[in-house]
Amino acid sequence: MHTLMKQTRRQFVRTLFVATAQATAIGSILPRNLFAADARAGGLNFIVFGDWGRNGEPDQRAVAAQMSIAAHDMDAKFIISVGDNFYENGVQSAEDPQWQTSFEKVYAAPSLQVPWHAILGNHDYHGNCDAQLAYAKTSPRWNMPARYFVQSLQVDATTTADFFYLDTTPMIKSYYSIWNPEKTRDNVMTQDVPKQLAWFKAVLAASTAKWKIVIGHHPIYSGGGHGDTAELVETILPLLQQYQVQAYFNGHDHDLQHLQAGKVNLFCSGAGSQFRPTVNTPHTKFARACSGFTAVALSAEKLDVRMIDDQGRLLYTTSVPRTTA
Repeated sequence: MHTLMKQTRRQFVRTLFVATAQATAIGSILPRNLFAADARAGGLNFIVFGDWGRNGEPDQRAVAAQMSIAAHDMDAKFIISVGDNFYENGVQSAEDPQWQTSFEKVYAAPSLQVPWHAILGNHDYHGNCDAQLAYAKTSPRWNMPARYFVQSLQVDATTTADFFYLDTTPMIKSYYSIWNPEKTRDNVMTQDVPKQLAWFKAVLAASTAKWKIVIGHHPIYSGGGHGDTAELVETILPLLQQYQVQAYFNGHDHDLQHLQAGKVNLFCSGAGSQFRPTVNTPHTKFARACSGFTAVALSAEKLDVRMIDDQGRLLYTTSVPRTTA
């Protein structure tokens, strides 16, 4: 009682909010058999989300709790972070306290102790990007071998999926502006964008995988607050179309969206700890302003995508075939 009396009203409300979110997670309204078929079928089951690191604020913990349930039920093999891993200004070193307060202590459930394949977002560029690469050298689950990289994974005995992880922040011209933080400008100016684009085209052209999935922080098209990213529409989208990439996953806009550009499916899952308004666009198939994440089940012939909010509600589901007519 004495401890409660010493809390401020704001601290008490915050504690109550977190406790309520955790209790809601325990009694999740996700159907308990929702992912049973995914777990039995094998393949590659994983979670995609981004824009999350806020020192355990209520929405972040609520999303983490629901992720832990989904990861357990679907037997998730890994988690993909689409960037903005630490707000507001990234991390300063591999010993930064935020590794504990925003990552290790928030995503502590056993089902989340799987590899985390991560990329950088613009807020990570406010800090020391190399610190996130350095942390990967000592962490058993944080995987960021480079600022951009490709990963080949086996879906089944005869099916391979290639995942292409991009570093999109240096591709965006506005980050070079004097109106952006000096640290961000200094960081993006050290990067060789033509070299990355040449690498991306080369690895796409060399890929013989049946599934090609691309990960970037910024959206190509979006109905969220940031909207379309002109630089990616110009440089990245034509490559996705040319090399028959089935899906592009991104964050940056704090919402859940599914859009389509020709045969390329665009999934925004940037609602890991906060949400903002979103609207429909000519490319929109689904959009929702809420905190949440995306659960994915990849098999030889289809990519099943489910978008789930921070209360465990299944908001949207779609299935992407490996090939389209």
